[in-house]
Amino acid sequence: MPETLPAEVAEATPAHLRRRSRGVFAGRGGVWVIGLSVLVSLLALLPIAYVIGVSLQTGWSTVVTLVFRPRVGELLVNTVLLVLLTIPLCVALGVTLAWLTERTNLPGRRWWSLLATAPLAVPAFVHSYAWVSLVPPIHGLFAGVLVSVIAYFPFLYLPVAATLRRLDPAIEDVAESMGLKPWKVFFRVVLPQLRLAICGGALLVGLHLLAEYGLYAMIRFDTFTTAIFDQFKSTFNGAAAHMLASVLALCCLAMLTAESAARGSARYARVGSGSAREQRVVRLKPVSTLLSLTLQIMTCALALGVPLITLGKWLIAGGVEVWDMAELLPALEQTLLLGIGGAALTTCAAIPIAWLSIRYPGRLQRVLESCNYITSSLPGIIVALALVTVTIHFARPIYQTTFTVLLAYLLMFLPRALVSLRAGIAQAPVELENIARSLGRSPARALWLITLRLAAPGAAAGAALVFLAITNELTATLLLAPNGTRTLATGFWALTSEIDYAAAAPYALLMVVLSLPLTGLLYHQSKKTAGR
Repeated sequence: MPETLPAEVAEATPAHLRRRSRGVFAGRGGVWVIGLSVLVSLLALLPIAYVIGVSLQTGWSTVVTLVFRPRVGELLVNTVLLVLLTIPLCVALGVTLAWLTERTNLPGRRWWSLLATAPLAVPAFVHSYAWVSLVPPIHGLFAGVLVSVIAYFPFLYLPVAATLRRLDPAIEDVAESMGLKPWKVFFRVVLPQLRLAICGGALLVGLHLLAEYGLYAMIRFDTFTTAIFDQFKSTFNGAAAHMLASVLALCCLAMLTAESAARGSARYARVGSGSAREQRVVRLKPVSTLLSLTLQIMTCALALGVPLITLGKWLIAGGVEVWDMAELLPALEQTLLLGIGGAALTTCAAIPIAWLSIRYPGRLQRVLESCNYITSSLPGIIVALALVTVTIHFARPIYQTTFTVLLAYLLMFLPRALVSLRAGIAQAPVELENIARSLGRSPARALWLITLRLAAPGAAAGAALVFLAITNELTATLLLAPNGTRTLATGFWALTSEIDYAAAAPYALLMVVLSLPLTGLLYHQSKKTAGR
């Protein structure tokens, strides 16, 4: 195929493809797709509607009393300090490690790259458990920042490393030819091109900081999420918990707005593919190599060594007795069942929205997608409180049932499946659906037999990411699960609450083992996306 098409062909092709897409979209099948997409998006708006509705129902005078009080101010200060200290440290550590493993001749840099991703396999509250076991007095803001940076810096490392692999080295050559020193080239040329990756990673870290419960409860550092959970457990569905949830939702929306503003509207893509070239490799001096290796070793020791050594210590101290299979096997079984069920439900719910976004893009599709993204940015405890309130008042038969838990997972994790599905469907030509329909297949069967089969790898990747999130989810499961439900996360939390760290160690180990393959998938996808 020629590299460039005649102007008239280039202009005609999009309209031609749009006509074909509309042909697939037309008919009863298209109406069902829109109906299902709207239904899922309306469900996604439930937590936002809950926050607004509770605020209106509570009354302005009560809202003022509950929101403008010293306790809320204290929680707000804690949250702001946590975010302002943790995110810059994660950015600094993630960017430094990414540059060392992607742009220098650091010995063993491929292994260091894998080890920098590995902390994602350890749930955040397991990191906290390890540090509390190792240093019992640890608590407060310092502990919160330390454990948060260790647990969440890979969210910065992965996108920054992937971006560094794709940058055009010719731009850096031009900068050096103009007399700029290497460190000036990095700060004036390379770093600005990492803005999107840094903003995206920082947003992920910030949302995790706002949503996390187990990590901060264990080190006795009060945040909005820990306070909401405590209020809910003590006053069940009280107005104070709802107002704290409202303030936390506003914090999330403020963070989304700040990330969008920081991201800007500059273009970062070049026109044309350019010539294939190896990335520039900076040769470190002996002293720099020693310092870089020291940083890598210290990071691995803190992020991987501490949790693994602590788990090993408690497993040895507990002996065979801590492997209580009568408790562990049901917890593992329920974790797998909820994970598989939640991943299947979430992936199926994402199919109509993903198909609509590829086959029939437009304003409606963008609105439907935005509803799901906004809701997924809210902490799980707000989603759980919304479902508790709605099921108690309007759907009592499903209150504290497995269905409600799965619905919470759907609202919280649908974008993880949506992004992967959308990429998979985009690689399935619409012409194949048209051919299937011309042979007598209905639109639904054409979608099932052709498009979804071709999109199966993307769907599987999305389902795997949802499964990983469900495996490590704590707050929504604690609030919504039926009596007697015990997952690995809730079982671990129950035992650590009783200071029985030895008995909790097998639960933590099983969570890490379940998370490792998914972490490997993230690392592989990062390499694949960057063209390696």
